[in-house]
Amino acid sequence: MPHALLIKFPGTNCDLETSRALEAAGFTAEVLPIAHLEPDSLDQAQLIVFSGGFSYGDYVMSGRIAQLITKHKLGERLKKFVADGGYVLGICNGFQILTQLDLLPRGSLIHNDTGRFICRWAPLKKNGNTSPFLKALPDNFELPVAHAEGRFVGESGDAEKYVKDGHAALLYGKDVNGSSAQIAGLQDDTGRVFGLMPHPERFIAKNTHYDPDWNGAEQGWGYYLFKGVAEAMAA
Repeated sequence: MPHALLIKFPGTNCDLETSRALEAAGFTAEVLPIAHLEPDSLDQAQLIVFSGGFSYGDYVMSGRIAQLITKHKLGERLKKFVADGGYVLGICNGFQILTQLDLLPRGSLIHNDTGRFICRWAPLKKNGNTSPFLKALPDNFELPVAHAEGRFVGESGDAEKYVKDGHAALLYGKDVNGSSAQIAGLQDDTGRVFGLMPHPERFIAKNTHYDPDWNGAEQGWGYYLFKGVAEAMAA
């Protein structure tokens, strides 16, 4: 079974949900507080996860303090982990952290265009079929979102370029928060680093859908995101 290491920061609040989701999809999972993180903590893991929440209260900006402390703790070890074939997933606040760690294409996640926190279900669509995190999902599906700073922006033309070249592997099916080109998730050149604003860990069982009669699949769509990457590792 592949092993997932979830790095927990003060304020992270989705790590246990995400750990249970990973275990349901075939992983063993360990939640490790950032205080105990060392470079060799990554040695037994095949997947590193930055879960959702409000790391350090987002008091400076979303994910900024977590990024600085991760960099201080690991140096270049996380980039070596990816270069050696490892996978990294960032969900919501974790996505914000990954962009600041320079593990994903250049860009920022800033306040929604409404200026408000949003908590709702969002329609999503795959952009291409290269992401191992999305390979077990249909072209169109939905997941919950819950964020105040989820609007993706980049330098002029970047968002459109990412959509065209496949770095923007996940798009909103309609405008949810004002993200440029409706980007909901990004991947790196390898496809093994993936960040997304929606919360797959909140839709693992189909009976957690808002429609009690939903019968779109045997499991919730989030299950298939985690299952897809487990299968990619086993291939």
